[in-house]
Amino acid sequence: MARSIEDAATGALAGSAVGDALGGAAEGNTPEVIQERYAGTIEGIVPPFHADWRTARPIAPYHKGDGHVTDDTLMTSLLVDVYAEVRRHLTAHDVAEHLVPRMIGEVRWIPELEAEALPLQRVFLAEKWLVARLHYGHVDPREAGVGNVVNCGATMYVAPIGLVNAGDPAGAYAEAIDVAGAHQSSYGREAAGVFAAAVAAATVPGASVSDVVDASLALAKDGTRAAIEAVVDAASRLDGWRDGGLAVLRDAVRPFDTVGDTYRQPAMDARLPSRTKAIEELPIAFGMLVACGGDYREAVLGAVNYGRDSDSIAVMAGSVAGALGGEDAVPAEWIDAVGEASRLDLRAPGAVMAEVAREVLVADEARLASRRTVAERLGIAA
Repeated sequence: MARSIEDAATGALAGSAVGDALGGAAEGNTPEVIQERYAGTIEGIVPPFHADWRTARPIAPYHKGDGHVTDDTLMTSLLVDVYAEVRRHLTAHDVAEHLVPRMIGEVRWIPELEAEALPLQRVFLAEKWLVARLHYGHVDPREAGVGNVVNCGATMYVAPIGLVNAGDPAGAYAEAIDVAGAHQSSYGREAAGVFAAAVAAATVPGASVSDVVDASLALAKDGTRAAIEAVVDAASRLDGWRDGGLAVLRDAVRPFDTVGDTYRQPAMDARLPSRTKAIEELPIAFGMLVACGGDYREAVLGAVNYGRDSDSIAVMAGSVAGALGGEDAVPAEWIDAVGEASRLDLRAPGAVMAEVAREVLVADEARLASRRTVAERLGIAA
């Protein structure tokens, strides 16, 4: 159980980065192919799936594996930096004014490129969309996500929003929905709100996986809600993921997933806006948490060995499990090894977000006190 906001935030963000690094090597593959490549299930940090990663398609030129974090952690780190600068709740306009300038103007070490580069040079096309629409297109940030490929791109980095709204899932949901409007639409935007809410719920001392699921479902809409319900129901009948559980969870999410069973060859109607569909990653992350009773190691390894978008699934499962259990829930040897391989301090962002969360709460309390004064004058409050 997390004992403080520092502990919960460090567990969530270190847990996210570790999951990201472990999952990167498996991304895009099926469980069967993963087990063939690694002579069994992945149980920790592994080498790249392709030894010739510099030229192997469709991976090149990214060095996934060997403890390297991916664009999920890169974007999460950028969002932490934005909070550290503005020290308040964020909106879609902050994505345009603070996040995008960092993507195109701040050179930093990119583990997968093994070089210093702009974040823009690593992120996927769905994230490059932010730059095209906001920096070059000058689109209203609240609407810029419309037209983008509907995927998990906004969801994968909004854990900090859950932390700045610790204990307030509804507040985290609302803030993430606003922020994600600059990046995503439809169920891609909805998933971002629900994931931020899950992280906020997981910070509550004594919270359980069931509490997190309940808080998330209370806010989730349309296909996202239905997908989470279906996967959680299937997961509740599993004892972990190792004995056929991966296939059970995939079967549960399949009706809501637009990509299809061949992950690298999505159908022509994949990733289009819909009120009945959902991203795959978030429901599966919930499923891993439920099937594994919130255990960080098992939930993350389940996400990794599931394959497909394994790094993002592991980010989401790892964030929630880390927030629930605090830093001690995340194997220290993994934190240290990933930090060393990726040249990152995985513990530092948690301390930053704890400081920001405290400052934001003070501002929130002042705002609510002012409102109550007016409410009393209006006869709304006694």
